[in-house]
Amino acid sequence: MTTRTRAPSPAQVVFPALGTTAVLLVTDPRALPAAEAVLRAELAAVDLACSRFRPDSELTRVNLTAGTPTTVGERFAEALQAALRAARLTDGAVDPTVGNAVTALGYDRTFASLRPDDARPLPITRSAPGWHRIAWDPRTRRLRLPPHTRLDLGATAKALASDRAARRAAAATGCGVLVGLGGDLATAGPAPEGGWRVALADDHARPATDHGPAVAVTGGALATSGIRVRTWRRAGRTLHHIVDPATGEPATPVWCTVTVAAATCVDANTASTAAIVLADRAVTWLRSTALPARLVRLDGTVVRLGGWPPDSQAPAPGGSR
Repeated sequence: MTTRTRAPSPAQVVFPALGTTAVLLVTDPRALPAAEAVLRAELAAVDLACSRFRPDSELTRVNLTAGTPTTVGERFAEALQAALRAARLTDGAVDPTVGNAVTALGYDRTFASLRPDDARPLPITRSAPGWHRIAWDPRTRRLRLPPHTRLDLGATAKALASDRAARRAAAATGCGVLVGLGGDLATAGPAPEGGWRVALADDHARPATDHGPAVAVTGGALATSGIRVRTWRRAGRTLHHIVDPATGEPATPVWCTVTVAAATCVDANTASTAAIVLADRAVTWLRSTALPARLVRLDGTVVRLGGWPPDSQAPAPGGSR
């Protein structure tokens, strides 16, 4: 007679971070404290390097020195490299020089602190200065922004933190790890049997339901970008946080959410954000990348590309999403 031992269920911890929700799951419950320590260290580092809302962040210092050369730290340099690569791969649809436009629209403080209905008139919008105008030497880490330019690394820095935390936690613990930061989800190490079950939803903060769509992830990363959660009103208009660099305005609302799978969370986030910005051109562009993607139109119609599987309505164990 043989005895089969069932693998333990993934253990998890959930806590607020970076203005969103951090979710950590590990295949070995004994590894949870060590993995959590890695994740919290990564979150502290990315916040200090890339936060738009901290007066002591490196991003704040860099934006204040726009027009003059400055040397940046290694962590900021890595985040900047990711942002510039995203801009290059998307032909500027995802561009880190949208900082002034995002601030002018009213997203000038943490989202939780935004006034839900701002009566101030909207500014005259302008296109972003453009990532091509950034002078950057990765060898010396010397950076010069165009005068009066503000960087916003939010489109890629959080995804980079997910990638780094998952990879480092898996290396430290030797078990499978899933890290989710809002819509940015990265995995590393061996996945649980059947894969990580990830629920798909407009809002990561809502409890998962037994009837919503879900997908199994055995490796790599997922990212979801959407326009329905981070919204506010200004001068009678409803605005969202994903800005089209070509106009300085919120991207034209064609898709309420776009979810993309890729080898890294940075690549998945780059593609999902670009798809929101590209609007009606998103399907053609995503097909050119060959990445699996699931796009949801404003009327709820779903478009699947790149071999994305039909929706499964199983729940997501551990609340991963």
